[in-house]
Amino acid sequence: MTPVTETQTVPTRSGDARITWHHAPHPTQILAASHGAGGGIEARDLQALATTLPAHGVTVALVEQPWRVAGKKLAPAPKTLDAAWHDLWPALTAPGLPVIAAGRSAGARVACRTAADLGAAAVLALSFPLHPPGRPEKSRAGELLGAGVPTLVVQGGNDPFGKPAEFPDSPLYELVEVPYGDHGFAVPKRAPVGRDEALTTLTDAVAEWTRSLV
Repeated sequence: MTPVTETQTVPTRSGDARITWHHAPHPTQILAASHGAGGGIEARDLQALATTLPAHGVTVALVEQPWRVAGKKLAPAPKTLDAAWHDLWPALTAPGLPVIAAGRSAGARVACRTAADLGAAAVLALSFPLHPPGRPEKSRAGELLGAGVPTLVVQGGNDPFGKPAEFPDSPLYELVEVPYGDHGFAVPKRAPVGRDEALTTLTDAVAEWTRSLV
């Protein structure tokens, strides 16, 4: 069944944010997911989740930060992203439904930094930018480890922002690797897995994880 979609504009102190809802017929959870600093909700991983999860009882809300809605090319400072996420969070909640804070790249950092304060049920971090490319000493592991709620990281095996083996060994989160995937989960043409298979690895892992949270 194709999920029912609708778009909602939400005012924040940074300007209007936009939520694109992909409704599950009989939802048990809401997954609220935002984009990274270099792209929008058209990212292939976000779209794959929006297409797949409603059939598993998860309503997906794809969130565009105000800077994207305004057509700007550069993301603002982390504190500005966090403030907008706080402002729009009430629009993402529904009585009786736990909300999973999610995002890819910079959006994953926002979800981790704000989850405990907002009362998120869990965090889904897609392509968490553990460090800037080539700068492993600039670790952002503290944000991930400080989420304070059940956390799943889905990471490409060749992500220059942090390969799975670079992540700290910790019981505070789970990590699923998408073999050969880069920061956008694209795989090389010569890889033994294709793009569709890589996305299936991602969506299957997330669907199984969300079931475990119920």
